[in-house]
Amino acid sequence: MCTHENLLHTSGEPLKTAFNRVCIIVIVSSAFAYIEAAVVVYLRTIFHPDGFTFPLTEFGISPLWKQLLLTEIGREAATLVLILTGTWLLGRNLQQRFAYFLTIFAVWDIFYYVWLKILIDWPSSIMDWDILFLIPITWAGPVLAPALVSLTLLLFAIIILYRDSCGRGLEVTLMDWLGFIVAGLVVVASFCIAGLHAAAQDFRSHFYWSLFALGYISAVALFLKCLLKSKCRV
Repeated sequence: MCTHENLLHTSGEPLKTAFNRVCIIVIVSSAFAYIEAAVVVYLRTIFHPDGFTFPLTEFGISPLWKQLLLTEIGREAATLVLILTGTWLLGRNLQQRFAYFLTIFAVWDIFYYVWLKILIDWPSSIMDWDILFLIPITWAGPVLAPALVSLTLLLFAIIILYRDSCGRGLEVTLMDWLGFIVAGLVVVASFCIAGLHAAAQDFRSHFYWSLFALGYISAVALFLKCLLKSKCRV
């Protein structure tokens, strides 16, 4: 039988069930990503009629900016509530819910850029900069960074759901969780530091790839460690 050190797993579900739910997630998340992209198209038309480029010299200055900024922060908070609600409804145990959260977030984020490319032919390059998030402060950085994170989270989710369907959850200790949290905060810090300088002429120099890589590689290494030790024991 499998070890009881696993902090996520209680019981698995058939692989077919997980696959069907992932298909539903892809449909819903891609549709919601279109809504997100459409809102951004409207905002860019209002505030950047000559094109959305960095540095954002007028970011947050005008009264209309401030009013819509609060509205946008509320919309982002509502988005998080929807993602968490969907996660809770789809999963039967903590491991499944965690995997479905990663899936929803990753697909939503990836298709957000897919739809922007279709609608307004942006980004022109994966190195184009974007405002990523506004909670609790502005996040910014090149599109490559969040895309890489989302693709990795999607891979994590697929592995977790597959193992769950086999009745073999990941063995994740409290120290592992703390490590994931710290690694995630390091990645977020790299975006937040860049966000503080979104209006600076030298904005590109404020996204520290070394800091991002530290958090990203640490998270991947921790996941691989949990995966390697997650073997059934008699």
